[in-house]
Amino acid sequence: MEARPDPRDLLRGNAYPGRGIIIGRDAGSARDIIAYFIMGRSFNSRNRVFAETDDGIRTAARDPERLRDPSLVIYHPVRRMRDGRVVVTNGDQTDTIREALAGGGTFRAALLTREFEPDPPLYTPRISGILNPDGSYALSILKSAHGDPGCVLRHFFEYSAPIPGLGHLIHTYEHDGDPPPSFRGEPRPVSIDVSGGLDKFAGDVWDALDEDNRVALYAYASGSAARAPERVIINR
Repeated sequence: MEARPDPRDLLRGNAYPGRGIIIGRDAGSARDIIAYFIMGRSFNSRNRVFAETDDGIRTAARDPERLRDPSLVIYHPVRRMRDGRVVVTNGDQTDTIREALAGGGTFRAALLTREFEPDPPLYTPRISGILNPDGSYALSILKSAHGDPGCVLRHFFEYSAPIPGLGHLIHTYEHDGDPPPSFRGEPRPVSIDVSGGLDKFAGDVWDALDEDNRVALYAYASGSAARAPERVIINR
């Protein structure tokens, strides 16, 4: 079996991966794990916190009076469905997916109606994930074709069954730059180990993010026969 890098090793030293999603199954239990983080270089991006909602989280302005354009920074990154599915994204496509699923549609079909963010010259990719009750999951990235907004690249990655100790990481940018280049290739396989607790797992990922650019992180662990679901929020 291929080596499973620690997610910290893939994030440490990368000044600006942007926003990122990790989904996978814990090595020592039947618990499924989601982590979502946001970073920011501008004041508007950094002026945010995660706030818990009844079905997940939303972004909120840390200082509402200094919030400028909320269109791409205020949204619901995580929403849990009544049927046990969990949707996580880096934008308002969370609601596009949620509404499609509620109407009998699919994750893929919902995202075929969306594209990258309208923020030239970055054209920030939209990254999305869905975790199903059986532990299967999917990830997606919608991005411009090598920075050309005339063509949308829509990639979908489906994982039909969870593998204990294995997850996948995807983020918006490959690394820092002017503008930063979009994420390249497939989601990166990473090890998932919450034996030390979800707090420690979340803290380890947080500590690996660039201290100047990290903004907030959310981690979720599904319930099991012995344990209730858990959630952790870290705000800058």
